[in-house]
Amino acid sequence: MKKTAFLIIVIISCLCINWRTTRKVNGVYRYFCGEKDNYKIWIIDGNRVRQKIYKEYLYGGNEQRYIFNPKGEIWIDNAISCEEYDLTVAHELNERHLMAKFGWTYEAAHDSSLSLEQVIRHRNQETCVSHEASLKKVSVLDSYNKKEIRNLPDSIKLNNVYRVPEGVRDGISIWIVDGYMVRKNFYPDFGFSGNDMAYHFIPVKEIWIDGQVSCEETEYSIALEMKERQLMMEGKSYSDAYEEAVQMIQDRRKDMEKLVRSHFKIAIPDSLERDAGVIDPNEKEFQWHLN
Repeated sequence: MKKTAFLIIVIISCLCINWRTTRKVNGVYRYFCGEKDNYKIWIIDGNRVRQKIYKEYLYGGNEQRYIFNPKGEIWIDNAISCEEYDLTVAHELNERHLMAKFGWTYEAAHDSSLSLEQVIRHRNQETCVSHEASLKKVSVLDSYNKKEIRNLPDSIKLNNVYRVPEGVRDGISIWIVDGYMVRKNFYPDFGFSGNDMAYHFIPVKEIWIDGQVSCEETEYSIALEMKERQLMMEGKSYSDAYEEAVQMIQDRRKDMEKLVRSHFKIAIPDSLERDAGVIDPNEKEFQWHLN
């Protein structure tokens, strides 16, 4: 009788343990950003992670630090701005690598990744200062030839506007800019993004994204500006081009929603984090390339 009772207790305990380790949470994924260094980069709902999984979660995560973070994925909190996105991706990839390759503690890998961020931040600043210095004066007018701050001269020198270079797409340079400075100094109605066809103050073949835009919205903003610019180059008015671009983005949002819904739920283990890395013998050498 005692043995039977003991076996029942053991079985119930195992079932309880199994139930705890297989608890799952949905609604975590928000936007798939593609792959970098063979890792899938996902923007996730940071608020939901804090509510349902790990209350101290912020900025991003990787499989070495967080046991609930699926292998092969880097997570980026959708609460961060587009200005911090590339830095956070670099941080998480570097941190994960040091923990997987050498078994570094989380604290050591984290501090090393903060140092990498500093290198990138200073590199970005140098690039932006150099770019601004190379530019000629620009008009302060928008596509309707309207000057929003009337006491400004017809042309100005851009100063302390550029924040982060985001590369070149189809010959168009993408820049994260200081939207506050734009709105304060020459165009109060700057609505989080723009392109050179819609705004005369944006240099030729450039798209601007306000640094305050959420990282979750960045790719939608870039795609909208690219489409709007293309349509205006073809002769469409700003209003018509904008409306068509907005509809295209709505279709993209629906496609992303379908992808997100098809992704698996997150299994929640009993232990959520690691203080030191688990060495992976197959881990390759890694170096962040500063473009």
